[in-house]
Amino acid sequence: MEKEIDEGTGGKPVHIVIALGFLKVIFFIYDLIVFLPFQIFANPSEKLARSGRVKARPVVDGDPTSPYRSVAVVDGDLDVMMYKGVDTLNKLWMENVGRYGDADCLGTREVLQVHKEKQPNGKIFEKWELGVYHWRSYNQVNERVNLVGSALASLGQKEKEHVVIFADTREEWMTTALACFKWNFPIATVYATLGEEAVEFAMNEVSADTIITTAPLLPKVYKAISRGVHIKNIVYFESQDPIEKTKKVTKHDTANVLSFEELLNLGDADEPTTMSAKPEDIAMTMYTSGTTGNPKGVMIAHSNIVAATCGQAKVLTVGTEDTFIGYLPLAHILEVAAEIVCQTNGTRIGYSSAQTLFDRAPKIMKGTKGDCYALKPTLMACVPAVMDRIYKAVIAEVNSGTLLFREMFLACYERKRARYEDGYQSFVLNKLVFNKIGKMLGGRIRIILSGGAPLSPETQRFMNICFCCPVVQGYGLTETCGGGTIADSDDLSTGAVGPPLRCAEILLREWPEAGYSPHNEVPQGEVLIGGGPVALGYYKNPEKTKEDFVFVNGKRYFATGDIGEFRPDGSLKIIDRKKDLLKLAHGEYISLGKVETTLLTCPLVDNICVYGDSQSDYLVALVVPNQKSVTEIAEKLGVSTSKWESVCHNKDVNKAVHAELVSYIGSKLSRVEIPTKIHLCHEIWTPQSGLLTEALKLKRKAIETEYKKVLSTLYGKN
Repeated sequence: MEKEIDEGTGGKPVHIVIALGFLKVIFFIYDLIVFLPFQIFANPSEKLARSGRVKARPVVDGDPTSPYRSVAVVDGDLDVMMYKGVDTLNKLWMENVGRYGDADCLGTREVLQVHKEKQPNGKIFEKWELGVYHWRSYNQVNERVNLVGSALASLGQKEKEHVVIFADTREEWMTTALACFKWNFPIATVYATLGEEAVEFAMNEVSADTIITTAPLLPKVYKAISRGVHIKNIVYFESQDPIEKTKKVTKHDTANVLSFEELLNLGDADEPTTMSAKPEDIAMTMYTSGTTGNPKGVMIAHSNIVAATCGQAKVLTVGTEDTFIGYLPLAHILEVAAEIVCQTNGTRIGYSSAQTLFDRAPKIMKGTKGDCYALKPTLMACVPAVMDRIYKAVIAEVNSGTLLFREMFLACYERKRARYEDGYQSFVLNKLVFNKIGKMLGGRIRIILSGGAPLSPETQRFMNICFCCPVVQGYGLTETCGGGTIADSDDLSTGAVGPPLRCAEILLREWPEAGYSPHNEVPQGEVLIGGGPVALGYYKNPEKTKEDFVFVNGKRYFATGDIGEFRPDGSLKIIDRKKDLLKLAHGEYISLGKVETTLLTCPLVDNICVYGDSQSDYLVALVVPNQKSVTEIAEKLGVSTSKWESVCHNKDVNKAVHAELVSYIGSKLSRVEIPTKIHLCHEIWTPQSGLLTEALKLKRKAIETEYKKVLSTLYGKN
C-alpha cells in the first residue's frame, strides 16, 4: 500500500490521501453542526474583538514619544498596591494569611527511596521513587515563618543586615524568605549553580553573618570561609533522600552550623510584637547571574515587589482553585514574582525541580510518575529554553510514528491552528488528539507563563495548540521585579509580550544609529521601564546604577537595552537587543538574537550561538547539536558514531547539518542573516560550565573566549 503513489496525490501514498480527504469531510460536517451553537454560546467574533482591543496607549494621545500605559491607568495614577495601606511584603503576607488561613499554601512531595545507578563510565545517576504531596496551610506556614524569624534574631541577626540564601528551590526557601521579609532582614539571593568565585563575591559584598544553604552545598560554603569569607551562622536544609538525611553533617571549626529543623526548635511561634519594615527598605538583593563579569546585586525594595505583584495579579486570572508548580530557581525574579502573586490569590504552590518535573525527567525512576502527574497543576511558569525542549520532545514523538500518523497529526494541528486564529474552540480535537500531549504537564494546565527571554512565535503557537491553553508571554527584568508587561490571555496573536502592567509605564527611547525611533511608522526604540517596580539600583555600584537607571523628563526609568515596538493595540513586541546587534562589513545591522531564536526551533539544534566579525561580511554559528538527530545523519552518511566528539568534528556531517539548517530557515531569514559556516560543539552548554546563565541565556563573552580558536578558523584566520 505504501508504494501506491499517484502523480495526482502530490507524491503521497494513495491511502494517506484518502484518509486526509475523509478527515476534511468530517471537519466540514462538524463545522455545519456546531456553527449555530458557537454563534450563540461562544461567539468567535466576540473573542476576536477581545483579542484585538486597545490595551495600552501613550499618556499624551497621539504622541508615541510619551510613555505608554495600560488603558486602566492612562489617565490617572499607577496602581502600585493590591490592598490599601498594604505597602510592604510583611503586611502583604499577613493579609494573605488572614484571607486564606486554612487553605493549602505550600506543598512538598515525599521522597520514598533514592536508587543509585552506577554507569559504565563510573558516574552515579540517582533515580527517585516519589510519593504524594504533603501540604501546609497558610496558618501553618505562618507559624514556621515566625519560628524561623525569631530563631534568626536569637542568633544575633539584626534588622537591615543581609541573610544569604544559597539553595535550590524548595518549600523551606520560601518560608525563610517570608520570615526575613517579616523581620526586615534583607535577603541576598545566590543561584545554587553559581561558580565558587561568584558565590564568594556575593557573600563578601553583602558582609552577611548568616547563610542559608543545603546539605550538598556545605562544602562550597566551608571553602568560601577558608578563603576569607566571614560567616558566623550556617543553616542548611536537610537532604530529601531518607538515607542521606540520617547521616551526620560535618560541623565547622569557626561557624555555628544548624539544620533547618534545629533552627525551628530555637524559635517562637507567636506573632512578633512589631514589624518595622518600611516600603523603601531593601527586601532582596538579588544577584543576577550576568552574561559578563561578576554578578550584580540588584537592590529591590519592599514597595518594588508589592507594586509588581499588584500589576501582575490584576492581569493573571488565578484563584484558590488553582495549583502552581514551582520548579524554577527562586533566586530568579520570575519564580519569586509568580509565587508571591499566587499567595496573594490564595493559590497553592507545589514544589518540584527540573530533574523530577516529568515522567521522563532525569531523576524519575523508570515506571514511576513525575511531579506534574502527581500535582496536576493548573499554572506553571517557563523560560523559553524549557519550552523549546518540550516542543522538540513532542515533535520527536510525532516523527517517530508512521507516515499516516504524522500526516493525520499535521492535518489536525493545522485545522486547530486555523480555528484558533479565527476565535473558535476545538473541543473534539482537544479530547481525541491533543489530550495525550497535555497529560505531559498533568492534564489540567490552563495557563503557561513564559518569561526570561524571547519565545519564538512558532514555539508559542505550538504550545498553545498542543497543550490546549494560552501561553502568556511576560516581559520584565530583575531590575524591574519582573514587572513590565504581561500579555492578555485573550490575545490570540503570537510574538508580543503584552501591554504595560498597571503598576508601570514604558517609554521608547530613540536609537538613531540603528534607525529605531518612536516616530517610525511603527513606534520603535529602546525600552525604558518606569513606575513602582523599578529597583533601587545596584548594590555598592553607583557607577552602573547611574548608567542604567536614568531620568527622563523628571521621571526615573530603567534602561533595558532591549529594542521594542508597540503594536496598534498597545502590546509591546521585543524585536532586538542593543548588545546583540552587529554591523557587518557590508554595513547592515544583524540581530544575533533573532537568528538564534529562529534556529533554536530546528530539531537538529539543542543550543546555538551566532557570531559575527565586524570586519567580515558573513555570520558563523557555534551549534550544540541534538545527538539523536545528528547521529541519524551520520549513520546515513556511513560515518562511525562510536565517538560523539568524532561525529561532531566530521566534515561531511558538518556540511550535511549546515545544509539542513539552511533548508529549515527557508524564507524566515534574509540571506545575510543565515550563518555561512558552523561548528558542531560536542559538549553541552550549562550554567555549571559557565557558558549559560542560570536563566539558560547565552554568556556570549564566555562562549567567544572558550571557542576563540574555532571562531578564528571559521573566519580563516588560523
